[in-house]
Amino acid sequence: MKKCIACLVLVLFLLIGPGCGYGLDGGGLIDNDITRVSVAVFENKSTESRAGISFTNELIREITAKTDTIVVGGGNATRKISGAVQSITFSTLSRSSSEDVTEREVKAVVDVVLTGAEGKVLWSVKNFSATESYKVSISSVDDEANKREAIDLIAERVAERLVSRMTNDF
Repeated sequence: MKKCIACLVLVLFLLIGPGCGYGLDGGGLIDNDITRVSVAVFENKSTESRAGISFTNELIREITAKTDTIVVGGGNATRKISGAVQSITFSTLSRSSSEDVTEREVKAVVDVVLTGAEGKVLWSVKNFSATESYKVSISSVDDEANKREAIDLIAERVAERLVSRMTNDF
């Protein structure tokens, strides 16, 4: 009998528990008025090729995956997101000797603006940054691949944080 009551209490707890106000983030629109948005290719002010495209693609992917807002071509939306990769810098994290670097840190800084009709700024963020470390390789091809992977991880992380902030700030 005690086992039956314990099971009943557990079932009731599980049925009532989800109604306590907790939920998962995601879904919904960036803002109630923003059902469609265009995303321009980020201006790349850094010396890293493809940085603007990487950050743009990750932002589009994140908006598409985490919101109900539809990303459309530039002429099909009154709301537009534009951005700029202001800088990508590298610093040494560790060395195996005074001349041999074994690990570097990459830091990216971006600005993002969401504008509405007639260019009115609806939301913006400046100097939004993220960092990632990577192992330095003796091979220049491998080293370039490691660096590119670190930049792509930063772009992904920045996009996640930007979409989260956009949806929470409205």
